[in-house]
Amino acid sequence: MSSGYGNRIRTTIFGQSHSGAIGVTIDGLPAGFRIDMEELQEFLNRRAPGRSKYTTSRKEADKPEFLCGLVGDTTCGAPLTAIIRNTNTRSGDYSNIRDIPRPGHADYTAHIKYGGYEDVSGGGHFSGRLTAPLCIAGGIYKQILQTKGIVIEAGILEIGGNRSDPFSEIEKVREAGDSVGGIIQCRIRGMKPGIGEPMFEGLENKIAQAVFAVPAVKGIEFGAGFGVAEMRGSENNDEFFYDTDGTVKTKTNNHGGILGGISSGMDIIFRVAFKPTPSIAKEQNSISYSEGRNAKLVITGRHDPCIVPRAVPCIEAAAAAAIVDMIEL
Repeated sequence: MSSGYGNRIRTTIFGQSHSGAIGVTIDGLPAGFRIDMEELQEFLNRRAPGRSKYTTSRKEADKPEFLCGLVGDTTCGAPLTAIIRNTNTRSGDYSNIRDIPRPGHADYTAHIKYGGYEDVSGGGHFSGRLTAPLCIAGGIYKQILQTKGIVIEAGILEIGGNRSDPFSEIEKVREAGDSVGGIIQCRIRGMKPGIGEPMFEGLENKIAQAVFAVPAVKGIEFGAGFGVAEMRGSENNDEFFYDTDGTVKTKTNNHGGILGGISSGMDIIFRVAFKPTPSIAKEQNSISYSEGRNAKLVITGRHDPCIVPRAVPCIEAAAAAAIVDMIEL
């Protein structure tokens, strides 16, 4: 599996949803950086399950254990490895999907790729549970970036198309045994101009690659995004001007802070679309591997009626992984 990301700062995620532990190894961190553990735990708590009526009832402390890479709370130059132990697993909830794949999940494609040896419990390595170690890394990266004046903040833009009262959509689908998707918007402030590369190593490329590691992401757009297809050049072009402090800025930011794959100095703004949670309580049509026929499936277990609320810190973490890998530390 390709579960590593980055060149200067290498982030590797390991574990499965119901394995003994999940974790992350980070290679390339500069020595001498002190991690604020309280701030890191607060960041992880934003993603953790079982803390809201809008999320799965599975309860996990999501408290990281650092195995190496630190002396006290300070990086020492060695690769850093941290784990989170899985304690509240119910693998029996997934016994039926060993033979009947869940629509919308990676069950079928994983079964084909790994020949039936894949771990199906909780989705195995494909589970959203693996965003917890991503957030360990991202939480550390955010702290490092803050020392460089770079701040990453994301929030819910809409759920089920509802911007005025997004959480009401979760209530509706939860009562109906269904699920709903939504959109998260992320803003990166403090990026100096000139960071990034043209072509395949552009800022959009790197951010998008990291963001698509978050399960259920189906789309990403920067700045005005798909709206530019309806604009004229005179409307879309962001005109330059010198600000009072002599810095170059643009009057508008349709380009979302990136031109030619390189930061312009304006805020980097992007939006991410999430599909509805595939695991729903309604009966669905699927297939039986063993019997070679069509079959019915009723999914049991504990699942989020909407992934979006818990995914907000995950998007921040993914963006932080992309930015920290592209700047000089």
